[in-house]
Amino acid sequence: MVERFKPLRFSRAGIRGLKAAATVAINDRVHEMWAAGQNVYHLAFGESRFPVHPRIAEALGASAHKRSYTHPLGIPELRRAIAEYYQRRFEMDVTPEQVVVGPGSKSLIYSCLMALGEEVILPQPSWVSYAPQAHILGKPVTFVPTRPEMNYELELDVLEARIHESRHNWGNPEVFVVNSPKNPTGTVMRPETVEALAGFAREHELMVLSDEIYALTVFNSIPHVSISRFYPEGTVVFGGLSKSLPLGGWRFGTAILPPGNGGPALAHAISNIASNIWTCVTAPVQYAALVAYSGDPDIEEYIEVCRRMHTIRTRFLYQTMVRLGIPCAEPAGAFYVFPCFEKWREPLAARGVRNDQDLALYLLESYEIATLPGSAFHSAQDLCLRISSSYIDAATDERAQALLAAFQEDPDPDRFIVDHHPRLQKVAERFGEFIADLEQDVPYADHRPELAIV
Repeated sequence: MVERFKPLRFSRAGIRGLKAAATVAINDRVHEMWAAGQNVYHLAFGESRFPVHPRIAEALGASAHKRSYTHPLGIPELRRAIAEYYQRRFEMDVTPEQVVVGPGSKSLIYSCLMALGEEVILPQPSWVSYAPQAHILGKPVTFVPTRPEMNYELELDVLEARIHESRHNWGNPEVFVVNSPKNPTGTVMRPETVEALAGFAREHELMVLSDEIYALTVFNSIPHVSISRFYPEGTVVFGGLSKSLPLGGWRFGTAILPPGNGGPALAHAISNIASNIWTCVTAPVQYAALVAYSGDPDIEEYIEVCRRMHTIRTRFLYQTMVRLGIPCAEPAGAFYVFPCFEKWREPLAARGVRNDQDLALYLLESYEIATLPGSAFHSAQDLCLRISSSYIDAATDERAQALLAAFQEDPDPDRFIVDHHPRLQKVAERFGEFIADLEQDVPYADHRPELAIV
C-alpha cells in the first residue's frame, strides 16, 4: 500500500477511516449528473439558495480593497455589532469580548473540539461532520440514541446511562454537542427540554457546544430557545450567515463564548488555533457582515421572507410524507425532513434494498430523487433518509430570484407551491409512485428519463 503512492506516505492519524462529508459528496455527484444531461431531483443538500440581499452584496463590493490581515478573532467593530445583534434578536447578554468569528461555523466548532475536553457526546442522529471532526482530533465519541416517537429529543435517562457506560469503560465524556433546529430531522427542542438539558449539563459539569446555525429559520410552531439562556457559563453558541441569509459560500461563522474566566481563556485558545490555520476570516466578508448584523430593517425583513419560503417548501415535503403514510417527525425549523421506511422492509428487500444506503441509491437510480441515508448522520434507526427542500426549484440563481419575486408578489402558501414549484410537485408524484410500487409489490418502476432541468 505504501508503494502505491510513492513517494507520498500518508499518516494514519486523522485520515484512516475518514470519508468526505456525505452532504458535500452527494452535491458534487448531482452536479456531475446534471452536467451529463441527466435529470435529478436534488433533495440531498442543505444550502439556502435565495439571492444575496443587495445591501450586503454592495457592502462586499465596496470592501474589496480591504486586503490586509485582520485579528484572528475578527475586527473589533464586527464583534461589537454581533454582540449587539444577539442582545436584540435573541435577548442574550453578550459582550464583544465573547464574540469570535471564523470561516464558517464548522471551523469554529472544530477549533472548540480541538481546545476542549477529551471525549465528545453526540445525539443520534446528528449532523454529518461532528463525529468526523472528533475522529480527526483522535477523540472518542459517545453516541446517545434518540427516538422518532419522542421527536428525536434527548432523553435525560438515556443520556445519563450512556455517560455512565462511557465512564465505566474508562472514558471521559466532557463535551456535549447539541443542535436545534436540528439537522437532519428539522425538529426543534421544546423550551422545557432545553432547560432540563441545561440543568443536567450543569450538574455533570459538561461543556456544551450549541450549534444554532438554523436559529432564524424556525417555523414558529415551537420557539427557538438557546441552552445558553439557562447555562451561559458552560455553553458556546454557534451561528453564522449561511442559513438565515443565503451566504454559505462566503464561509462566515460566529461563536458566542461563555462569560466569566472561561470565555477569555477559550478565546485565547481559538486565537492561537486560528492564527496557525486560517489566520483570519476574509477581510471583505467581515466588513460586509457588518451590514448583515446591523439590524437594518430591510435585511431583517428579508430574513423573515426567506424563513417563510423555507417553511412553506419544507412543510410541503413533510405533508407529502404524511399523505403517503410515511412515518416522519414533524419539522419545526431548518429545511429538512427525516422519513423512515421500515414498514416496507420486506418489499424493499425483495428489490435488493436492505439498508438506507441501498434505499438512497435505489431512489436515485429508479426515481431520479437524490437523498441522503440516515446512516450518514449516525441514525440509530435504519431505512431512514434525510431530504432537504432547499435546492429544489432553486438550483440556478435565475430560478431562485424568480421564486423570491413570485413570493413577494403573492405570499399565499398554496399558490406559491402550485404556481412556482413544478419540480417539487413532481417529487411528490415520484414518492407517490415509489410507495404505490412497494405496496403493490411491483419489483421495478421503469421511469423514462427526462431532460435535465436544473
